[in-house]
Amino acid sequence: MAKTRGKKYQDAVKLIDRDATHNAEEAIELVKKTSIANFDETVEAAVRLGVDPRKADQQIRGAVVLPHGTGKTQRVLVFAKGEKAKEAEAAGADFVGEDDLINQIQQGWMDFDVVVATPDMMGQVGKLGKVLGPKGLMPNPKTGTVTMEVEKAIGEIKAGKVEYRVDKAGNIHAPIGKVSFSDEALLENFRTLMDTLMKAKPAAAKGTYVKNVAVASTMGPGVEVDIPSLNLK
Repeated sequence: MAKTRGKKYQDAVKLIDRDATHNAEEAIELVKKTSIANFDETVEAAVRLGVDPRKADQQIRGAVVLPHGTGKTQRVLVFAKGEKAKEAEAAGADFVGEDDLINQIQQGWMDFDVVVATPDMMGQVGKLGKVLGPKGLMPNPKTGTVTMEVEKAIGEIKAGKVEYRVDKAGNIHAPIGKVSFSDEALLENFRTLMDTLMKAKPAAAKGTYVKNVAVASTMGPGVEVDIPSLNLK
């Protein structure tokens, strides 16, 4: 049985020409205008790429620090010991530990948003693969979350670092801020994400790389973006 959308959503959809694309500025304006929730919704970009994620040389994964952050305070957990543990605490990590935290997570505790680990801890952290992996929380060198530069990693995450990863269908979904952000801040975050994805283009990708781009708020309808207007390089 098809799900019936609420009246607010239906009214919001009427503000968008579903057969048209919009330049980035117009798209951001429409997303803010069609935000229907009574909370500060997240604005997300959805990008369909011309890659085959089944091939190892076309799997796209990484991270980008958005210039205006995401509007969300990230709770950072760090697996480290000795001086690196002290460095993590001084840098503002919310949780720092070793086996104690591993045991807590194995027992079901998940009150954190990002996990960072020093390389020497990954042997122990590997035990949590089945728990953290499906939630996209497993530390990974590609996203800068397996590192000896603990202070830098925590600083970037707190400043608005966003991880992205292509899914099985070749799509990437990433937050670019909140509806309460200024148009200019959302645009700059959006363009920073798109520039980063362009730089991540695998050499093996053939044909059109960026096939479709849309932006939407958490509860609002999607707005398709005119790709040439983004001036991607």
